[in-house]
Amino acid sequence: MHRHLRTVVLIAFGAILAACSGNSSTGLPSNPSNSASTSSATQLASPSYTIRDPETGTLAHIMLTKDVANSTPGHAAGVVPQAGLNMVWHGGPVQQTPHIYIVYWGWTSDPTGVFPRMQKFFNGVGGSQWLSSQAQYTDSTGHVGNQPNMLVKAWGDLTNKLPVVITQSALAAEAVRAVSHFAGSYSVSTNYIIATPHLHSQAGFGVQWCAYHSTTSSPSGTVSWTYMPYMTDAGSSCGEHSVNSGSGGVLDGVTIVGGHEQAETMTDPQLDAWYDNKGEETGDKCAWTGLQNTPFGAWGTFPTQPLWSNSANSCA
Repeated sequence: MHRHLRTVVLIAFGAILAACSGNSSTGLPSNPSNSASTSSATQLASPSYTIRDPETGTLAHIMLTKDVANSTPGHAAGVVPQAGLNMVWHGGPVQQTPHIYIVYWGWTSDPTGVFPRMQKFFNGVGGSQWLSSQAQYTDSTGHVGNQPNMLVKAWGDLTNKLPVVITQSALAAEAVRAVSHFAGSYSVSTNYIIATPHLHSQAGFGVQWCAYHSTTSSPSGTVSWTYMPYMTDAGSSCGEHSVNSGSGGVLDGVTIVGGHEQAETMTDPQLDAWYDNKGEETGDKCAWTGLQNTPFGAWGTFPTQPLWSNSANSCA
């Protein structure tokens, strides 16, 4: 494991162990639930790339499923977007020194191996050639960073019971809880990824969207966070077997979607930085197009999508 990853979480046959500098998690509960949870309905707002929390009104920016992308005018899955529709800066900050903290909230099992795939991918994403095009996007003081070792820590949170009904508000509260757990972690450049376990996801997952990123307030400031459901529960609608066949393709969506969300959080962490006149962010403009296996150094090779480059006027 990389020398800058200070927390290691191991999941095997329903057991999770975490070891980190100054932080630790307990073992998994002995009686995990095997039933999928549901959520209060979340309606698509305008533009179609956002949903709004019915409890707080807070927006979240979603990654459309393949089927929804196919039905979206001007953006069919597998079709490269029209050149000339570049993204515009709307005045908000970008993440100049991105750092990632992952919370595996309520995980008691990992039947398809999502955890190790996420850990390896987010370890390797920083400093990669795949992300290099995003450095062109700037705010008033600097540009999007692409330094190695973006993944700092991971945490298996089992002390805060996973709710039966997963809501955007509950996920936002868990992100604030992560700020406190990872003491000293907060900055505008920090992304807290909240990952929920197998068969426990918010309504809309796999039907409207595959993941999303949003913000919430905290005593530290505005928190940027990403929701990553258990991706393989959605099957092909969120990327399974999009690049690789057989058992090797079951986890394709984990990194396709995870990379999409990380790039968008870096370029539009507070939903007021870089997007185009249709509300599409850097990942949306190239979603479900040009999918391929991409090398990430010693961490491995993972399926990804390209990202939009204003300078190239195309997906890169």
